[in-house]
Amino acid sequence: MKHIFYTGLLLLVLASCQKPNKIGYIDNSVVINEYQEKKDIEARFKGKEQLFTKRFDSIEEAFQFEVQKFQVRASKMSQKKAQERYEELGKLKQINDQQKQSEAQALTLAFQAEIDTLIVKVKGFVKDYGKQNGYTYILGTSDAAASVLYGTEENDLTQTILEALNASYKDK
Repeated sequence: MKHIFYTGLLLLVLASCQKPNKIGYIDNSVVINEYQEKKDIEARFKGKEQLFTKRFDSIEEAFQFEVQKFQVRASKMSQKKAQERYEELGKLKQINDQQKQSEAQALTLAFQAEIDTLIVKVKGFVKDYGKQNGYTYILGTSDAAASVLYGTEENDLTQTILEALNASYKDK
């Protein structure tokens, strides 16, 4: 009986010595979307997209001008020459469309690669923040994937992490 009492007392002391888990959570979508580096990436790609659009609009205008010239001259051409020119214009349109599609896809892939890199960077930052500040867990949530259904305000690290991330970004 004595041993059971001492064993129980020892277990009680050991259980009380364990430090409680420190848990926090962040709203992933807020942290990512409000992070200044992401905003800068979006602005840079918006500029690239505008240049892309202007370039292909001017190519399309030049092509339409050629089509109009052909239509005016087509009645004065032989049927064979008109057919050849029509086919040339068709091939040119196809080449322009393929180039536009290819460049649009490359722009999209480049943007996505930068965003993916940014997300990995944010995850690493949150992990380091958690280690440095004694967190056992930092959970992530968003409207799309609500893994934290409830959390107290004091455990919400969204603004704290976002401010630290933006401060870190400004320093670089």
